[in-house]
Amino acid sequence: MSKFIIQGGKKLSGEIRVAGSKNAMFPLFAAALLTKEECRFTNVPAIKDREVIVDLIRDLGAEVTVSGDEVWIKAVNLKKTGLDSVLAAKLRGSIVLLGALLGREKSASMVFPGGDLIGKRPIDSHLSAFQKLGARVMVADGIKIEATALIGTKIVLEESSVTATENIVLAACRAEGLTTIKLAAMEPHVQQLCEFLNLMGAKIFGIGTPTVIIEGVAKLHGAQVRIIPDSNEAASLITLASATKSDITVSGLNPDFLDDFLLKLSQMKVKFEIGNDFVHVLPPAEAYKATKIQCGLYPKLASDDMPTLAVLATQAAGESLIYEWLYENRLGYVDQLKKMGAKADILDPHRVKIIGPVALKGAKIESLDIRMGMTMVIAALVADGQSEIAGVEHIDRGYERLEERLQALGADIKRIG
Repeated sequence: MSKFIIQGGKKLSGEIRVAGSKNAMFPLFAAALLTKEECRFTNVPAIKDREVIVDLIRDLGAEVTVSGDEVWIKAVNLKKTGLDSVLAAKLRGSIVLLGALLGREKSASMVFPGGDLIGKRPIDSHLSAFQKLGARVMVADGIKIEATALIGTKIVLEESSVTATENIVLAACRAEGLTTIKLAAMEPHVQQLCEFLNLMGAKIFGIGTPTVIIEGVAKLHGAQVRIIPDSNEAASLITLASATKSDITVSGLNPDFLDDFLLKLSQMKVKFEIGNDFVHVLPPAEAYKATKIQCGLYPKLASDDMPTLAVLATQAAGESLIYEWLYENRLGYVDQLKKMGAKADILDPHRVKIIGPVALKGAKIESLDIRMGMTMVIAALVADGQSEIAGVEHIDRGYERLEERLQALGADIKRIG
């Protein structure tokens, strides 16, 4: 296992560019399975999760070429419709391949998907939607789905699930008739999936609204797309700049994806400037202010942004309340921050109280998931002294060459092992 060794307490400066969206990559790659023609993707993040999804798609029989930040997928003939169990167990995002396989082959199977252990993430909404489209769903040690035909219908999503919305869209664009999704997820990467499918010949309406209508088509063709910037990475990097009180420009992002996040920073008295494709964070002109930080469904603050904002809360004057209502096991970072001197108390599985400001101290800490890993990196950069972060492989799943990019800003960070 690799580790990061970080000497913290330094002011950083410069520009760092946001990579392509990890969460957009999965459904876009899945969409390529719906045609026998080639699809081309640019601005693809060079992360570990990309390697896994590429291996999964190759294992199905598709041709995949990777060069830098470009990926080509051509699925002329698929040799099977079951996902490799070892690979699928590594990646939560692999679940969106079910919708694509069902749409194309009327058959799909997989073990239960893996990924970060941040709480219960049931897939009942996915399976119920497939059944409403006319598929037979069998669940035992894994998931097996078969259909003679897919027939359009009305589907109401209880929790506006992102991946359930994506799975329904992928399957329904090859179904017969109209499918209406009520309470659909509206995240930017869901919108990009729908827009890309329309480029491929699909007929999807209501993109970016809670009601999405899909008119099934008999055939889709190849297309190309540039993957949108990763808004979660953008928020992480902006938070890093704010928490370290540095002068950093985070570029290559879309500020419109970050409205509620940037509003929260304003409430905390973070000083920043917004451009067309960048956010320039400036050293604070006044003390940061504690506040209530609560996630919600897009366009509200993302759950993925909560752990990193907790570090910023340790540097804010007063009592902050972090309310993570979506996942019940996402507060694992709190114990790690307390090792560094944070004044934090877990009130219940969804809420944590943080009192600041405090001078964090270097410590031996660990990462158990992607966002927790980035949280520990930010905390270590803020802290005085040396920190050692174990579990760097989790960070590699979601952040491209993180230590190299931070070194360019002046961070004292190195990888061991």
